[in-house]
Amino acid sequence: MSAVLQGLERLGRWFEDLLLSGLLLAMMGLACWQILGRNGIGQALTSGDELLRMMVLWLTLAAAMAASRADKHIAIPLLDRFLHGWQRRLARLISQLFTAGVCAILAWYSWQFVMTSREFEDTLLNGTPAWWLQLPMPVGFAIMSYRHALRGMALLWRKSSMAPEATS
Repeated sequence: MSAVLQGLERLGRWFEDLLLSGLLLAMMGLACWQILGRNGIGQALTSGDELLRMMVLWLTLAAAMAASRADKHIAIPLLDRFLHGWQRRLARLISQLFTAGVCAILAWYSWQFVMTSREFEDTLLNGTPAWWLQLPMPVGFAIMSYRHALRGMALLWRKSSMAPEATS
């Protein structure tokens, strides 16, 4: 069974990396097109700037999900310098669970925002329902919350986390 889970993990990583790369390339291409269109022929895509703003949001969320996947998100490990052993693990546990809680709150409120946008029938990009384009927000925050919660639970229950740590 673990081989199946490892395969699914690799597939998820591949998909996230593909999403990040595709979004970045599409953003760069669209931005270049907008610049060349304005300066070269005096006309750009009417919804190009709005689409670029949405793509920045999507790229930011995809990058944050990738960072949480690899546990490489922005952190200030101030306590790691002073704490060792079980105290360091406890600080990491609190940090992971706090991060999971914050991401869960952000997922909840961004879901409320998306549903409000759906209720009021907001549109973006010349008539596209706004909630379709805003849906990555609650999904991204929910995935990050899930990952940090799992990492926190692993600190509680994994036997390897009870082994003495090497100081860095």
